[in-house]
Amino acid sequence: MEEIVFPNQIRMFRRAKGISMKKLADCLNMSLSAVSKIEKGYRRVNDKQMNKISEFLSCPKSAILITRNSSQPEVIKAWEREQERRLKINQGSGLKTLGAGLRYLRGQKALTLLDISKKAKLTLSVYHRIEMGQREVDEKTFSRIAHALGFADADLQLEIYRLDMAGALEDLKSAEGKKSGLYVSKGGYNDLPLGRYMIRSDVQDVVVPIYGLPQTDKTIKLDKDNPTSSLVCPSTLDFDKDLYAVPLMSDALGEKIPMRSLLVISPATKPSVGDLAAYPIQENLIKIVSLDKDGDGNYLLRSPQEKDIAISKETAETLQKVIMIMLA
Repeated sequence: MEEIVFPNQIRMFRRAKGISMKKLADCLNMSLSAVSKIEKGYRRVNDKQMNKISEFLSCPKSAILITRNSSQPEVIKAWEREQERRLKINQGSGLKTLGAGLRYLRGQKALTLLDISKKAKLTLSVYHRIEMGQREVDEKTFSRIAHALGFADADLQLEIYRLDMAGALEDLKSAEGKKSGLYVSKGGYNDLPLGRYMIRSDVQDVVVPIYGLPQTDKTIKLDKDNPTSSLVCPSTLDFDKDLYAVPLMSDALGEKIPMRSLLVISPATKPSVGDLAAYPIQENLIKIVSLDKDGDGNYLLRSPQEKDIAISKETAETLQKVIMIMLA
């Protein structure tokens, strides 16, 4: 359901008919604060709410919407002040980087705007504005978007950081900036408008060794005495000093992730259902699998084109979570 963004004359009609804001709030099943923001043009309403307002105030919808030539210039000025406030927030919060990252990842997964908006329980217009870098995002909304894209919250933030640091988002940020006329953030992922997983400036980037030789049976042989290379990762990964990366270099995970990927693995982090993980087959041999459960709550290891493997809870405890995927 599309949202309608508008300055309006709701307050004028409401007062002219002697109707209190409380009665209108009750009609819409909203708080007084929410109705006040609607009347000031700070908050949007959808078609269903607009129809309720029109019916409750006995006035056509066309009369509620106003233009810059309206007889209520104070409403227009209030709306313009709100737009300026949001623009300033956009300039300093990295919303363009966030939006570009979401758009990039959505494209990778061949999903449409409608796909994500439905899964995240957002209107199409709201999610589009988020991808355009024109709307603030609270943590609950970010979490729903992350899950719609198939990420845990922290994993999505780290993936957008990685993409931004690699320069993969520059074209998207610049292109959208030219189209919208809005500021293109240069601050990178450090300025994203969510505080819980901020990249810390007091910690240096983490250098992770790359081990492993992919085998023909889709396992990966490890030789931790002889790293083949190393990988620079965000400073937020400094929680595990034993991090290591392995090259996938095969279609071991089917279409889940691209071939020639590097998987960063955390021995200190235990995977949850739905996560990718390293499954230790032998001391120096691992297999990348997806952790799942059957209808009876038993743990399963899944991998494409292979039969599921039932494992005990104790074995599940030995799995090591894949916390980041990077293109080789």
